[in-house]
Amino acid sequence: MIPGMKHLAIETATECCSVALFTDGEIISESELAPHRHNEIVLPMCERVLAQAQVSLAQLDGVAFGRGPGAFTGVRLAASVAQGIAMARDLPVVPVSSLGAMAQAAYSRHQASQVLSCIDARMQEIYFALYQLDGNKIMQVLGEEQVSKPDLIDVEIDEQCVGCGSGWRVYAQELLERCGKDIAFDAQATPQAEFVAVLAKPCFDQGRTVSATEVVPVYVRDNVASKPKPRTVG
Repeated sequence: MIPGMKHLAIETATECCSVALFTDGEIISESELAPHRHNEIVLPMCERVLAQAQVSLAQLDGVAFGRGPGAFTGVRLAASVAQGIAMARDLPVVPVSSLGAMAQAAYSRHQASQVLSCIDARMQEIYFALYQLDGNKIMQVLGEEQVSKPDLIDVEIDEQCVGCGSGWRVYAQELLERCGKDIAFDAQATPQAEFVAVLAKPCFDQGRTVSATEVVPVYVRDNVASKPKPRTVG
């Protein structure tokens, strides 16, 4: 990444709407629990974090977004906002896993080296993936993201694994039984743009980006996703 590069991150996959600006190695972010109001508040949030940093849209070098999985309307919103900004300014885009963003937050806040991220997928199912911290202190997915009934998930975890996300809020008992270990978990955790920005940084550094026309959300459920998956991180 060139010195002073700036990228905007957007995350709206769950009930929490958040925006963050990575600028000169620092992150300015704003977050609000606002179910059903994301489309009203996300653009004003973008304007406020940019104004706080005294950065204009014309000064951005890239855009990152939480590409899901999560609520279908929320996932589509983040993708469309990121696509609109990137298309208007001809900027590169980094799609970041919303499950991965939660895992990165668990490392930052709880020093977790392994994380089982779970988002309530409704219909008595969860989106989940297991993450492991790498040598660069970035969470990497082990296996792949999946959707499943909580009493059918199949994962092998360490004793030090930490759970996070709304899936734990609804299905903690079933998840603990399937894990076979009594691990700590943060059921209130939601994906945050701050950590979408963190995970996007090495991708911008290495040129692992997509163009605005390649931006697509990732739903995980096959009956919703009809487009090919973009290259992603986490």
